[in-house]
Amino acid sequence: MTTPALKLTNVHKSFGPAKIIQGVNLEIAKGERHAIIGPNGAGKSTLFNLVSGLYTLSEGQVELNGAVISGKKPFEINRMGLSRSFQVSNIFSNMSVRENVRCGVLWSLGYGYSFLRNVGNLKEVQEKTAHILNEVGLLDKANLPAALLPYADQRTLEIAITIAGGAEVIMLDEPTAGMSHSETDRAVALIEKATKGKTLLIVEHDMGVVFGLADRISVLVYGEIIATGKPEEIRGDPKVREAYLGEEADEIEGASA
Repeated sequence: MTTPALKLTNVHKSFGPAKIIQGVNLEIAKGERHAIIGPNGAGKSTLFNLVSGLYTLSEGQVELNGAVISGKKPFEINRMGLSRSFQVSNIFSNMSVRENVRCGVLWSLGYGYSFLRNVGNLKEVQEKTAHILNEVGLLDKANLPAALLPYADQRTLEIAITIAGGAEVIMLDEPTAGMSHSETDRAVALIEKATKGKTLLIVEHDMGVVFGLADRISVLVYGEIIATGKPEEIRGDPKVREAYLGEEADEIEGASA
């Protein structure tokens, strides 16, 4: 039996008396594109923070490629092969676009940070950084301070940073939030290209993105997964339509496969 890329077993998270995540069990296969959807306040970002080590579990266990990562620090989990983006852009605003991506590349090539090494002389670092920037369409803006990028380009830069570390499991938290339709289309094409052959776990509110990108979808409601399946199965599930009232339910019904 193939070891899943990610496995969540009886995962719980409480903040005081408030139970946010309540017994989540989930397996994501290697190479799968898996989306987590749910109404506002369902606990989606909390679940992301538990998997990536930003929050500690109240109960349960998370495994990455068969290794237990529960209780490990975010940087330790990252070095084990998992990288994530955040709902709010999380870039180094005062650094150039190139320097942002180069930070991730340094770790992926085993260099880490060193004040005694001139990174400008590391040919493989420079080449890989330029390659990633070219892949995401930011090479022409490489020398700009990241803070000067338009919003959509900042989100693109964060995706570039996320993949720069060479992780095999990529987690993206609402990567198209706040984007126009054309910007969203470009972002989806980028995500498909950047995560090819990798495992993707994505939280996203845009149902068109979800149903067009995901191999499987899990629906989280009040901290519990009420359904997991292929897009066509989720679209026709009455429990899912009940959880999404009004316009959101119509979006699920009308989302293209």
